[in-house]
This record gives sequence, C-alpha cells and structure tokens, in this order.
Amino acid sequence: MSKSYESKDIVVLEGLDAVRMRPGMYIGTTGPKGLHHLLWEIVDNSVDEIANGFGDTITVTLEEDGSAQVEDNGRGIPVDIHPQMKVSGVEVVFTQLHAGGKFGNDNYGFSGGLHGVGASVTNALSRWLSVSVFREGYEYEMQFESKGSGSKIKSGVTVAPLKKVGKTTRTGTLVRFMPDDRVFEDIVFDLETVSKRLREIAFLNKGIRIILVDERKLTDGEAFKQEFKYDGGLSDFVKYLNENKSTEHSKPIYFEAKSDLVQIACAMQYTNSYTENTFSYVNNIPTSEGGTHETGLKSAITHAFNDLGKRYGLIKDKDPALIGEDYREGLTIVLAIKMRNVQFEGQTKTKLGNTEIKPEVENLSYAKLMEFFDQNANKNILELAINKGKNAAKVREAARKAKEITRAKNSIENSNLVGKLSSCSGRKAELNELFIVEGDSAGGSAKMARDRSFQAILPLRGKPLNAEKKRLAQVLANEEIRTIISALGTGIGEDFNLSNLKYHKVIILSDADQDGAHIRAILLTFFFRYMKELVLNGHVYIGLPPLYKVAKRDTVEYVYSDAELPEAIERIGKGYTMQRYKGLGEMNPEQLWDTTMDPKSRSLMRVTLEDAANAELMITTLMGDNIEARKAYISTHANFNKEDNFKPVN
Repeated sequence: MSKSYESKDIVVLEGLDAVRMRPGMYIGTTGPKGLHHLLWEIVDNSVDEIANGFGDTITVTLEEDGSAQVEDNGRGIPVDIHPQMKVSGVEVVFTQLHAGGKFGNDNYGFSGGLHGVGASVTNALSRWLSVSVFREGYEYEMQFESKGSGSKIKSGVTVAPLKKVGKTTRTGTLVRFMPDDRVFEDIVFDLETVSKRLREIAFLNKGIRIILVDERKLTDGEAFKQEFKYDGGLSDFVKYLNENKSTEHSKPIYFEAKSDLVQIACAMQYTNSYTENTFSYVNNIPTSEGGTHETGLKSAITHAFNDLGKRYGLIKDKDPALIGEDYREGLTIVLAIKMRNVQFEGQTKTKLGNTEIKPEVENLSYAKLMEFFDQNANKNILELAINKGKNAAKVREAARKAKEITRAKNSIENSNLVGKLSSCSGRKAELNELFIVEGDSAGGSAKMARDRSFQAILPLRGKPLNAEKKRLAQVLANEEIRTIISALGTGIGEDFNLSNLKYHKVIILSDADQDGAHIRAILLTFFFRYMKELVLNGHVYIGLPPLYKVAKRDTVEYVYSDAELPEAIERIGKGYTMQRYKGLGEMNPEQLWDTTMDPKSRSLMRVTLEDAANAELMITTLMGDNIEARKAYISTHANFNKEDNFKPVN
C-alpha cells in the first residue's frame, strides 16, 4: 500500500448538481435515517483512515446548537492543488460527488465509505459545513454554505478557498456541519441511534477508539460522554450480543483470514437458545439479508464440523447425517469481511451479491476452523458442537414429522380457518392486506368495517406462544401460530417461500393497552425468529388505533397519543366530551374503518430491521429468560414519573 496520499490520488466521478433536488436518491430518505446518514458519511471517512493504519481515535460530538462534529487523528485530507480540478484536495472532497482516495487501491486497501456517496453529500444537505485539516505541521481551514431560498438554493458553496491558519503538531481532520432544516423533517440527532452505531463500528474495527460526546445532555454541568474500544473485536461483539443468554462456553470461536480478494474476521459462540443468529457485515456495512459471504461461511461450518467429527470419532457411520442448521442451533455468529467492488442486492440493498466471494470465504473459513479445532485446548468446544448438532438433528426429525402431520391436517386446518379467517375477494397479493386482530369482539367489528375486496381479518382467540423460548416443533404445536402460518401461505423454516405470500401487508392490530402491547411483542418475536424475510422485505405493519375520541356536536377528532390530547381538546373547545378507548371492540365498524382501516386516513407503522444486532439484543432481553436483564432495561427506559394531563369533561 502506498504511503503517499496527495490530491492526484483523488479520483473525480461526478459533481453535486442533483443532490439538493433529489436527496432521497443519495441518502434514501429525508427522515431520521437520512439525517443520520450525513453523520455516517463523515464517520466512515475517519474509520477508513484509521482502519488502514493511520491514527487510532475518532471523536464524535453532538453540539448544543444542533450541529455535529467528527474529528480523527489520521493523515488529514490532502491540501495541495488537485491536478484535474485545479482546486485544493479539501475542496474536491466536499464539492464533488464520489470524489475520494478510495476508488484506486493504493491509499485504502478496503473502504467502508464506498457504500455511500461521500462527504460532498453531507455538505450539500447542510446549512453550513466547516473543515479543519492538520497535516504536515500546519492547520488549514475551509467553510461551505448552502445559500439562497426556495428552489434557488445553491448547495455547499465554498465561502473562501482553503487557507493556512498556523502551525500545529496535530494530524487529522475535523469536520463540523449543521443539517439543513429546509431538507429534513427533523434535524435532531438521536443519541441512542448514534451510540449504537458507534459501538458497532468499534466492535467491527478491533482496537479503534471512538469517543462520543453529547453537549446537549449535561449532568452536573458535564457533557454526556461514552467511549468505545474493543481490543477483542468480534469476540467482544459476540459476548455483548449473548450477555443476556446462557452461553455454553466462555471463549468464543474466533479466526481471521486474508486473500487477494477478501479479509475475513469471524466470531461464534454457542448459547442454550434454540435459534441460530447470524450477523454479517461488508466493509462495516450491515448485511441483514445475508448474501454470498454468509453462504460461504455456513457451508464451511457444516463441512468442517462433519470432517472433524468423523476424524475424532465423535460422529459414527451409523449416526444420522448432520446438516448445517443442526450445528448452528443456538449459535451466535458475527462475520465481518472487507473487500473491493462490492455488489449489493435485495429489497433494501443489504445482501451481498458477489458470486466470487462464496468459495473464497468458504475455503478460508474451512481451513481456519480445522486449524482452530485441531488445537487440544479447543476440543471441548468441538465435542459440544457435535453433541448439540446430534440433539438438534433428533429434534429436527421430530419437527419434520410434526410438519408432515401439519401438512396432512391442512385440509382440516383450512376448514377450521374458514371460521376464523375472513378472506378477501382480491387475488392480487401485492394489493391484499391481512389484519391480525386481538379477540373475537374486535374481529367482529373489523370484519364489518373492512373493504372485503382487499382486506382479510384473522382474529386471535388467545395469546400466541412466545417463540423466543421454544423450538420450532413446539411453536408449530400452538394453534394460534399454525393459524397465522396457514393464512399467510408462505410455509415456515426451510419450507418458507416469500413468493407464496397471500397478503403483502400483514398488519398487527391490537388494543392500545398492556395486553395489546404484549401480543404485538409476541407476534413480532415470532416473525423475527421464524419468518424474518417478512420483516426484511417490509411486509409487517402495526396498526395504530386511536386512544381517544374528542367530540362536540358534529365535530369529532380522534387522538392517537397522550401527547396530542391537550391540543385536540383546545381545538374542539369548551363543552367537549371525551371517550378513552380501552379496546378495539369498543368502536363501531364505521369508527374502526375511519380511524384504523381506511388507507386514506389510517396510521400504519412499518416494522423495519435496520439494526439486526440491536433487534436480537432487544428481543433476547424483553422476551427471554433473563428476568434481571429485563428489569434493568425497564428501569432504564420506562417513564415512572409520567403524569396524566387529562382535563375534566365539560
């Protein structure tokens, strides 16, 4: 790798012209995810610098005025004149889309920033941006602004050329920017979102030190501060994910490998869970839909464990054949690879598609696993893995028989469904909606309220099973779960086929109380564990029924949260009446249609999986067996001092 890093190394692909006009093309959305994308573009640049051997610390500061600052102690952005653009390297990086030192292979071996569109987009979508560069003994400064109004805003305009402001012994880059409130719905950075992503980056980049400071949040006059540094890297990540589970061995399985195409790091640890949890990353980018790297690793695990089991006499010839899912039951896996020329696929571009990576990851991982388990110190983990695989195979066979019985009972089940499921007449799955409704009372109202041309109703007559604590065979034994599987038409487990989905909107519609919230949590846990593709592809929604009806004569207003109630009462004025809905069954069909089911007026919340690792931790904490962890979470996040702000009925 070349140690030289000059302006000539910055390759310019195109300018900034369209960013302000179509921000969604570059950052996906102008909502919270897009806002935070601005920050990740700058952080990614610093991570790439440090991951490639230059510097060791990144500091992210959320400023009191709403701006954000990112500082690293890398080499600093080049300040000399770019030979093609005839301006400084700093100006090129912040004004030219897809400009950077990462498109060649000399300055950055592997780059996470390649998934984004560069610091220039952060500049284009900010009110202002300033950059300080500490390089070769001097400090340099440059400012940019987005000037104008309405449709005539000029984005990321250079205020003045780069200037040298003095001598320094520091090295690195400091960027500070203010998101443009004319672009984004909200410009408030969420501390929890930033903290989770920075922790994840620290796990994925062993030894990197990341400091998070929030000047908006003061305790005794001191700003909130967190520091992330994990010398164990992915091993620490796996331990973190499993901290609320019972682990079967204290030291995770860990290996690293490298070829001309790819760098691999992988950590694995067995728990007493019944589900496999795999989290993969490419160049620090989460690949929640998996891809060729995951396929290669899983093939290597199966191949290696089968070969090792036979080599050490742990698997006999008479034993039933073990398959990959047997070995992966209860296994938490984190796989991180770094590579060039990444090709993402899938609904949300979170699936690796490079075909050349599967055999590469498979061969490298197989060799490293064989090497790891050939060490006497690791033989006990191998024996554990083989025994868990054998036990899982027996359970799998029992589940297969249970599913065969289920399939055999399909005609009976479908006849039972006739009484439960009120289907729709439409035959286009992409237009159809399935409302999973709590109880017969709400189900009756929903059936009368619906538009039967595209809306189906499935009432649940009891609470479904908590899938977090059960194997698939036990889950399938639950009548409510079987009913949902039959209604959706996709099958489950290895039989799951998303193309057979009968309803492209699966809407959980439960009461706005604790029981309703529990049913939502149980259903979401089931979908996450056994039908994750439904969530990944955006088919799962939560219906949001109103909490209150505020009325005066012919004026009616429905209120969906406690926070909205005072304003609604003020709009209605004196002499109002107020009804608090305790359940969906209290609404007549017309009210249910107007507030909750009519696509023109209802509120739906789509369930997304932007952070699979955090979702795993959350479900384990809230739905698993660790009561103390659940208490700790509730104690931290619940608002025990909430006061009702009801006004008396006039």
